Amino acid sequence: MDMVVNTFVQLYKDSGFINITYKQVIMIAIACVLLFLAIVKEYEPLLLLPIAFGMLLVNLPGSNIMAPPQYVVDPATGLAVLDELGRPVVKQIGGLFWYLYQGVELDIYPPLIFLGVGAMTDFGPLLANPSSLLLGAAAQLGVFTTFIGARLLNFTNQQASAIGIIGGADGPTAIYLASKLAPELIGPIAVAAYSYMALVPIIQPPIMRALTTPEERKIRMGSIRTVSKKEKIIFPIVVTILVVLILPSVAPLLGCLMLGNLFRESGVVDRLSDTAQNALINIITIFLGLTVGATANAEVFIQPQTLMIIALGLFAFSLSTVGGVLLGKLMCKITKGKINPLIGSAGVSAVPMAARVSQVVGQQEDPGNFLLMHAMGPNVAGVIGTAVAAGVFLAMFGPK
Repeated sequence: MDMVVNTFVQLYKDSGFINITYKQVIMIAIACVLLFLAIVKEYEPLLLLPIAFGMLLVNLPGSNIMAPPQYVVDPATGLAVLDELGRPVVKQIGGLFWYLYQGVELDIYPPLIFLGVGAMTDFGPLLANPSSLLLGAAAQLGVFTTFIGARLLNFTNQQASAIGIIGGADGPTAIYLASKLAPELIGPIAVAAYSYMALVPIIQPPIMRALTTPEERKIRMGSIRTVSKKEKIIFPIVVTILVVLILPSVAPLLGCLMLGNLFRESGVVDRLSDTAQNALINIITIFLGLTVGATANAEVFIQPQTLMIIALGLFAFSLSTVGGVLLGKLMCKITKGKINPLIGSAGVSAVPMAARVSQVVGQQEDPGNFLLMHAMGPNVAGVIGTAVAAGVFLAMFGPK
């Protein structure tokens, strides 16, 4: 009997119940809220669900899901012992997510995500209305303003750049830039960027309604012109050449984005296009979402600096929305009411969610108003704009 009791006592001592901290309880509660939003409210579930579940797993005591591997060390030298092939001898393998996370640290996942995004994106609305580029540029207001704000709060140039890019609402770009400039902040920056992408339907509408009048929200825009196949094929090639010549550091992101789009528009590699749009991006989304969520370890995450980054990220994203809508209002006045200012909010890079939000808010005023295709122009311009903003930061503050 004593053996049975001792066994259960030992099991209890080894369980997570006795080792859990209040910080882990807070993070588990946050993960459950995010799971609720993903499953019940369906707020960008493809992103939010794996992120929330990764956050849940990493904060369960004893899971060691993100534990790094341990190597055999030579006591005399303090260096790892190497095998006959020159590889460190592993004493204990790391957690599953630690290995998956190497795709983030080595800048593998973000360009592959962009490859899939490019294959799914139709640049036709942007080509049909090139002025959409201005709305995409205006939506970078939050990026650069937050950079200045972060510098005033004593973050370094590199850290401020990585924090500011959250305002573009582009998770892969935020991860890419953070890994280059501020790897120590990649966890909170990645979680903030993807969380705000998923929460676009909550964050943007109040800002959009506050800055526009009911009359402006009811504006119906004319039909957009048909863009030829030749234009769609030439566009990714020309953009790649021009942008990469100006900002070489952005080649992995922009190059993969435009390659994916060329897969789509060329019409000669349907199998590659289908793989990039479906199997590849789905697999990478699972890996990226889980490992990004797993960076939200309670001991690292619940501290003043992290909370400050989350707040700055929300400010950046909100201000980017403001920038797009205000330029939309200006363009509305210049064109004498031909442009609905709501499409300016889609200038952030959350494709296609931000464009859908423009459509939803517009139809709340006028159920017969269809803004989606008009909003897709600024939306895809925002993808390019955020990548360019990242390239500017890399050129200014990146390793030489």
